[in-house]
Amino acid sequence: MKIKTDILLRVYVAYAVLFLFAFAIVFRICQLQFVQGGKWAKMADSLTTKFMNVEAVRGSIYSDDGSLIATSMPEYEIRMDVNADPITDEIFKDKVDSLSRSLANLFQDKTTDEYIRSLKKARAEGQRYFLVQRKVDFNELKQLKTFPIFNMGRYKGGLIVLQKNKRILPFKLLASRTIGYYVQDVKPVGLEGAYNEYISGKTGKRLMQRIAGGVWMPVNDDVEIAPVDGSDIISTLNVNIQDVAQNALLKQLVAQNAGSGTVILMEVATGEIRAIANLQRVAPGQYEEKYNTAIGSATEPGSTFKLASFLVGLEDKKFDLDDTVDVSKGYRVFRKRVMRDSHTIKDKGLTMQAVFEQSSNVGTSVAIWKGYKDQPEKFVEGLERLGLGKKMGIQIPGEARPHFKHTGDKDWYGTTLPWLSIGYEQTITPMQTLCLYNAVANNGRMVAPKFVKEIKHLGKTIEKFDTKVLVEKIVSDETLDKARTLLEGVVQNGSAKVLSTSVFPIAGKTGTAQIANGKLGYRGNLRYQASFCGYFPANNPKYSMIVVINEPTNKLYYGGAVAAPVFKEVADKVYATQLEIHQGVEKQYALNPKEVPMAKVGYRTETEYIYNKLGISYSDKTKGNWVKISQQDNSVVMNEAEVPENVVPSVVGMSLQDAIYILENAGLRAVARGSGKVVGQSISAGSQLVKGRFIGLELR
Repeated sequence: MKIKTDILLRVYVAYAVLFLFAFAIVFRICQLQFVQGGKWAKMADSLTTKFMNVEAVRGSIYSDDGSLIATSMPEYEIRMDVNADPITDEIFKDKVDSLSRSLANLFQDKTTDEYIRSLKKARAEGQRYFLVQRKVDFNELKQLKTFPIFNMGRYKGGLIVLQKNKRILPFKLLASRTIGYYVQDVKPVGLEGAYNEYISGKTGKRLMQRIAGGVWMPVNDDVEIAPVDGSDIISTLNVNIQDVAQNALLKQLVAQNAGSGTVILMEVATGEIRAIANLQRVAPGQYEEKYNTAIGSATEPGSTFKLASFLVGLEDKKFDLDDTVDVSKGYRVFRKRVMRDSHTIKDKGLTMQAVFEQSSNVGTSVAIWKGYKDQPEKFVEGLERLGLGKKMGIQIPGEARPHFKHTGDKDWYGTTLPWLSIGYEQTITPMQTLCLYNAVANNGRMVAPKFVKEIKHLGKTIEKFDTKVLVEKIVSDETLDKARTLLEGVVQNGSAKVLSTSVFPIAGKTGTAQIANGKLGYRGNLRYQASFCGYFPANNPKYSMIVVINEPTNKLYYGGAVAAPVFKEVADKVYATQLEIHQGVEKQYALNPKEVPMAKVGYRTETEYIYNKLGISYSDKTKGNWVKISQQDNSVVMNEAEVPENVVPSVVGMSLQDAIYILENAGLRAVARGSGKVVGQSISAGSQLVKGRFIGLELR
């Protein structure tokens, strides 16, 4: 009896345990279903679908004349829902061969048989997001839509198109570092980086679903939240001038086997940068724009800094231009440290004007030493009054901080003052040096460099940028007059006589600086930096410019011999194309009253300017920008030269410069042969416009 009782007790305990276990399972199921169900459902959804960003089209960057210098071109990724419901087995079997043949002919990456095998395999595996091709352009996409199966329509043919945007620079290397780039989590560079907030636009949203293999495919054909395209930047750069500056610099770098070089051209009154080129040697005879040294590299400037020393000394009445200073034939000792001139000076004494014109280190340092040795802080204060020693706050990132020593610094030595006066024991960027010279040309008003004029969205201006004044008046008018006399004298009588042959007057200063060689300082293998900074025309300044060439190795290293020729080439070509800065045009030409000169098809305002200068009457039959000319007795008639949009324009009768301007703004790439005016074009006017296509021009 006792045994039976023990058995029953054990059975009851087992049933109780089973009941409790079953109850716990039911309780957990109810908890998951009703209490935590929402949480797990959301988690499940998040693992299979989610919203992803859709990139907006970045805004374009334009030059000052409307040329595209950076833009976004659509690029497409093509996928296929091989098992879309409308694609029946019969349709697939009937069309797969012809579809494969079309794909093979278009992309030339696989044979027809390879495409057939891959499409059949994808269908057998049930793929809904088969990759057809990446990096497809717009014209290829148009052809794809006509292919068998794909031509069944947007939803029936299984064609899935994902648009991406590829950034391109139509003029390749021209000002590429100033145009810059923007990459997420990377230090911004140039205009692209500085104005990314405007250019990038607003991203959209698209619902995506994760499928086999961890691939995400769109749930719908259309995006749920459409992106907003970015705004356009209107820069101050001029494509033609930029091309001239970069080529002139490159030619001299190759000729001198130099390490690197910089050219900056600035408009005097506004500070607008028309050209900025930075080239570094990457291989023997090969140069690329790797770094914007114009704004990002602060070095010892050498003799171009002497202008600052003379401005301070003249303003403080420490000396005048006709004062004589003892240059000791180009040799002087300051507290056991020897100061030498770069060339032998025959005379023991020179006037201060001759000191500047001949770029005498000894003469400059002796004058500054004599004037400020008891109060060197006054000289430093004078430099600061000129706006030197601090950043200018320019519109693109990367400006290096300039520095010159102050009397309270630990590294201010007894010889710092004389060496500081000739451009050593300090650092400054080429752009900061240029701004000082530009201020002299601009009647003492120092303005900041300007790279962007305005920002537009859908053609409407949303922000304009005025000229930023850094110092309203760096020195008095009296000192400015003397400074201009000095700078003009350098070209006429001094170290930059190579520039005196130009048909217009140039003012400026040469510079030749030794580059410190690491821990060795100025010992060992000497390296040099040659420079020239100035403005033109000297009698009515329109542009200022600086040229810096680092480490020339072909025995020439003086600024007058290495940098000044680049300045001259750029200035000459700019002057030749800027009619408004020419003096006395009407006196240079004798017009035969019986012959009325005919103009090429060209820009209306420039044509009007020439005829007005020549005193020729004309009637204007159009208000369009482009005109063609016909003769009527002793006058001419301007008729509209149509430049239609969305088709290939006619450029026959135009100059090469105008033709290239119109064609490249239309998105074509011009190749010219011959000289004179355009007499033929390889693609007929009125043809369908295909952006990026080459067009040949014949000139005669």
